[in-house]
Amino acid sequence: MNAKINTRKLAIMGVMAGLSVALVFLIRFPIFPQAPFLEYDPADIPILIVTFAYGPLAGLIVTVIAAVVQGLTVSAHSGLYGIIMHILSTGSLVLMSGMLYRKWHNRAGAGFSLFCGVLFSANTMIVANLIVTPLFMSVPVDAVRDMLLPTIIPFNLIKSGFNGLIVFFLYKPVSRLIKGYVKS
Repeated sequence: MNAKINTRKLAIMGVMAGLSVALVFLIRFPIFPQAPFLEYDPADIPILIVTFAYGPLAGLIVTVIAAVVQGLTVSAHSGLYGIIMHILSTGSLVLMSGMLYRKWHNRAGAGFSLFCGVLFSANTMIVANLIVTPLFMSVPVDAVRDMLLPTIIPFNLIKSGFNGLIVFFLYKPVSRLIKGYVKS
């Protein structure tokens, strides 16, 4: 029975990784005109649902799979840089949200864990942009630092916050569907 559950769990994780990539293909648009390369996409929604259903490790696995597939297909123009930044951004979001949701497994806990995950992800991306962006984009750290407050920080808060808000309202109905197929 346990192998059957694990197979179904892996299948759902695979479907959600595919859905994440499909969402990026279908929905993405820039939020700030001064940085059109920073695009909103709803890719984190299925990944956060997996995280809440199966835990932070499952969410992190789906994050890596989705980031690599997305980085090699629909977002190939961003290359390795995009894959790394996606893993850091979404990975920090799902790890923090997932760990806290496991501790406070109720509606209020979901809201609190998503809020903390959004803040943790935004802070992770401050550090990532100061270290990774100069290495990959050949821009000075000062140029990145100048973009933090007017663009990078708000972008990450808006993107993660909006996706977290959607998950807050979608998770329970979707989890009933998932748990109808997988008894965990």
